[in-house]
Amino acid sequence: MQIKFGTDGWRGVIAREFTFENLSVVAQATMDYLNRDGLGEKGLIIGYDRRFLSRDFARRVAEIAVGNGIRVLLTDDYAPTPAISWAVRERGAGAGVMITASHNPPEYNGFKIKEAFGGSARPVTTKLLEEIVAYNLANGRRVIECPYEEARANGLIELFDPCVGYFRQIGRYVDLELIAKSGIKAVVDPMFGAGSGFIPRLLTGVDEIHNVENPLFGGQPPEPIAEHLKELSALVAGGKYQVGLALDGDADRIGAVDENGVFFSSHCIFTVILKHLIEHKRLQGGVVKTVSTTRMIDLLTEKYGLSLFETPIGFKHICELMLSEDILMGGEESGGLGVKGHIPERDGILLGLLLLEAMAVSGKGLRRLLEETMDEIGRFHYRRVDQRIEDNAKEQLIARLRSQPPRMINNRQVATLNSSDGFKFTFENGDWLLIRPSGTEPVLRLYSEAGSSDEVDRLLQAAAILAKS
Repeated sequence: MQIKFGTDGWRGVIAREFTFENLSVVAQATMDYLNRDGLGEKGLIIGYDRRFLSRDFARRVAEIAVGNGIRVLLTDDYAPTPAISWAVRERGAGAGVMITASHNPPEYNGFKIKEAFGGSARPVTTKLLEEIVAYNLANGRRVIECPYEEARANGLIELFDPCVGYFRQIGRYVDLELIAKSGIKAVVDPMFGAGSGFIPRLLTGVDEIHNVENPLFGGQPPEPIAEHLKELSALVAGGKYQVGLALDGDADRIGAVDENGVFFSSHCIFTVILKHLIEHKRLQGGVVKTVSTTRMIDLLTEKYGLSLFETPIGFKHICELMLSEDILMGGEESGGLGVKGHIPERDGILLGLLLLEAMAVSGKGLRRLLEETMDEIGRFHYRRVDQRIEDNAKEQLIARLRSQPPRMINNRQVATLNSSDGFKFTFENGDWLLIRPSGTEPVLRLYSEAGSSDEVDRLLQAAAILAKS
């Protein structure tokens, strides 16, 4: 068995890669790492989402933690990932483990590690864990455990509600009273995931759909993208609501629907919240975006005189900069956004509430807020297309693009190539095309942003042809 951590954690298909046996190996390596670095004595926070067997997988990790002399705080029910991350920081734990496969299809589950600062494990940490797993397997390292009921009886596993402290933090960051007084009619789609019930608990009067327990997530991946939010869009378009918010399977990502019932992408959300933080919350600092994120962020940072950093995809890279630099906001195309003064981590619940706060402060809908910003910086169109690709074909494509990157695409001269994560081709006017293999699925992701939707389509078509040639 080879364990590889992707953009955020280790994931696999349940009963194929993600088994109790493999999980036990990863958990033992994690406890070896924590004890080696003196973090085990600070305790471990463990949480889980609403996927099939998540509670049982979390208990298995707890058994191994206790077997290795590490006390455990285990959530008493499913919980959002950002609540676990906040609990790690607030309680001074050595680390956190979240059992979740985030936005992946329902047949997946996963193992996310949160470091003591309350954010995703950094690349140096996940690389070390991979090495410990390999070493343990090669040397017959025994998994050490303590049965769950015995550990509970001896007080070594304590159940707790992570949302008590998390809600206090949310109340400090967002003006919930202002949002409530504004009378904004909002509806939330937690996509049957771990964010179910949480925004309505913070804001009375907010409605919710798809909040029952359903490990199949209604037959689609719990990813808040346009094709998965048609019911939410229809509800807002019907006139009863002014905005729709959507959370992914573990509630660390955000999606939205504007006042017209039209999908409001993560790029739009990033743009609106960044401007809100600067102009209304009077916050300053650098901004981090991943390689697949909109140019609108570049232009806003230029307008406000803020430093801009670009990283590979994966919030762990943003997290590293949030730890080493004064960062106001960081975000990625997939809907993962984090802000200064919280944790160096994605938080779909907090970001959804910040959207409502921006609306409450301005008295305007999301689309109007974005249109006003585009009037200042220009208009952009963006689209991502995913196509299945087998591993062999993926490797051949990467090798070809690395050795012979095209100088012309769709009869346009490539100005720059960024190969830090995939292959990003930028043209003279700022339009760009990114070809990137997924780190967690057998999928090739094609992204483009341009001044017109027609040009986006042309660039994506050219990328699809390039990938098959």
